[in-house]
Parts: sequence; structure tokens; C-alpha cells
Amino acid sequence: MTRRSGHTASVKDVAALAGVSLGTVSNVLNRPDRVRAGTRQRVEKAIEELGFVRNESARRLRNGTSDTIAYVMLDASNPFFTDVAQGIEEEAERSDLSVITCNSNSQAAREATYLRRLEQQRVQGVLITPIDAQHPLLDELPRRGTPVVIVDRVHGQDTHCSVAVDDVLGGELAARHLLDVGHERIAFIGGPDSIGQVRDRREGAQRALSAAGVPLSRLTDLSTSALSVAEGRGAGERLAGLPASRRPTAAICANDLLALGLLQQCVGQGLVVPDDIAIVGYDDIEFAAAAAVPLTSVRQPRNRLGALAAELLIDEATNVDHEHQHVLLTPELVVRGSTLRPPATQRRRR
Repeated sequence: MTRRSGHTASVKDVAALAGVSLGTVSNVLNRPDRVRAGTRQRVEKAIEELGFVRNESARRLRNGTSDTIAYVMLDASNPFFTDVAQGIEEEAERSDLSVITCNSNSQAAREATYLRRLEQQRVQGVLITPIDAQHPLLDELPRRGTPVVIVDRVHGQDTHCSVAVDDVLGGELAARHLLDVGHERIAFIGGPDSIGQVRDRREGAQRALSAAGVPLSRLTDLSTSALSVAEGRGAGERLAGLPASRRPTAAICANDLLALGLLQQCVGQGLVVPDDIAIVGYDDIEFAAAAAVPLTSVRQPRNRLGALAAELLIDEATNVDHEHQHVLLTPELVVRGSTLRPPATQRRRR
């Protein structure tokens, strides 16, 4: 039997070349101990000659299972989410599973389309950093048999597991640090408000000011349409255009991409960081420490976040005694040059 160009060999092709039944080929693939040695060798030779590769996904789907889980991330351009995805992949690999990664790009319609497609493909489960953690579709999938774990969002209901970082605390840490080093006119830069983390991080900053007795009117809210470098540059242009007497002396950015854009714009317009304006980012991505002025940032345990979420999803998909959990991880402030000048002795050495 000659293999046709462009033709993918099937089990039928293997059976025909070896002169055996389809059941015998199936036994060689799945229960080789049940097949006589001579017959088994004949089938194995046919498999090799035809270049047959078994369709493991199809086999598992016929059995009502899948060897794949999926992660629907919020924004693939943000290294934070690729680090989360890496943690998911590492945990999935330990369970011999593959990961499909999708990017909603903060678009609700795109997110819903991915969720429906993944359900149709009968993935073992879905991890998602949703635009809205209360979206009805996130409850519908588990009711129809596809487990869902919410990643980087707080979700207190019993329909899913969730793993998040305490963003209210993270906002508090950022604002408290700026207050401690002498700033009272602070800008909060982030948006849109449809993103839960933005709301939580702003709330944390407000709590820190209130606890310190600083009027909330001292917190200038600069909303952005996205959490991107370009939006950070735009916020920097708005800040630099304010009279020095009214300009905030520090800024908390809802993520590091905004902070990097803000830093770039402020420096480009002649402002000195941190003397004229101190900057705190959020996430502590790799680029934060490598910036021209290293960024102070609120660090999230990104890899751990993804790995723990995947662990919960796999347990839900395979363990009949699974119980939903809601895990809240703790952020950490990492202080660098964008909020603190080095000691005078270090400055002289430079």
C-alpha cells in the first residue's frame, strides 16, 4: 500500500496494510499484551511504514474527556499575564496536560466568543482573568460541565474557585509608602473602571490617605482607557502640563506599563524622577527594575498565582470530592529609585 501525498494515515490504513481488523490495531495501540507477538510486530511495522500518528485528542474526546485546559488572559501585551500563563503551563505539564492560551484583549465580546469555543472543544476546564468576574457566562459553563477558575479576580461565590492577589492591600502599600516619604499630593493613574483591579487598587490608596488623615481631595484621579505604555505617556503629558503649585508630587499607577509610559513622558518633558515626581508601579514585571530610573512597584506572585489556579482547576476536573476554594495572595512593595533618591554618599560615587 502506497501512502498518498498529503494523506494522513488512519487506523483503517494500518489495518489494511497489516492485514488485520480495526479491533486488532486498537488492541496494539491500547492493550498490546492481548495481541500475539507476530501480529503485533506486523501492525507496528505498518504503523512505521505509513507514519501513522494516533489522534490522542480524538480518542479522549470519544471518552468524554480532554487532555487540554485553557487560559483566557486579559491582555497578552502585559508581561504580567504571560508570567501567570507560565505558572499555569508548569502545573499543567505535571499533570500531562496541554494549555490553550487565548487573549481577550479586554474586549467582552471576544472573551465570550473564546469561552463558547473552548466549551465546544470540550476542554477539561477554563482558567480566566475576566473583564467582569460576575458575568453570567462564567456561571453557565460549570453548570454545563466545564469547570471554571477565576484568576487574578476575587470571586466569593461557590460556583467557582478563584485565586487573586489582595489589590486593595497593594494600593494601600503604594500610597502608604508615598505618604511615609513625604508626599501628600498624589495622582492615581489607571483605567478603565470596568477592570476590577483598577477599582481595588484605587480603593486601597484612598484607605491609606484616610488612615493618615490626608483629605481624599489630595488624590488626583487620572483615568486611562487602557493599562498601556501609551496611556501612561498620555497621563504624563497631562501631569507635566499642570502648574507646579497644583501638580501631584507622586503617582500610583495601576500597573507597570502605565508607570513606564509615565516615567518616559515625565523625563522627556524635563521632570526629574523622583525629585519632581515619584512613581509607583504595580505588578513588578521584569522591565520595572530595568527602567532608566528603576521603578518602585507592588510585586504580585505571578507564577504562583497561575500555578495555584491550574492546580485547583485540575483538581476540580478530576476529583469528585473537590471543594471550591477562594485564595487571596499577599502583595509586596519593592522600593527602588523612582520613589527614593540614593544616599548622598552613593550619589557622589556615581
